Amino acid sequence: MTTVVDAVYEQGWLKPLTPLVLPEHTRVQVTVTSELSDDIGRQEWLAQSERMLLKAWDNPADDIYNELLKG
Repeated sequence: MTTVVDAVYEQGWLKPLTPLVLPEHTRVQVTVTSELSDDIGRQEWLAQSERMLLKAWDNPADDIYNELLKG
């Protein structure tokens, strides 16, 4: 059986936000997906991508090339 539940991590324990219908001492497998870390990683990736793109666009060598194309 597979059930997806949201939980909160507090003081070293994962606490489900809804009750689980399981007998006591049932062994389960837990997969943790942290929304916060995904968001922080995504924001950093976007910021780094923007920095690299601006660096490529703000290139004086391109200005010289464009002047040669006009001439």
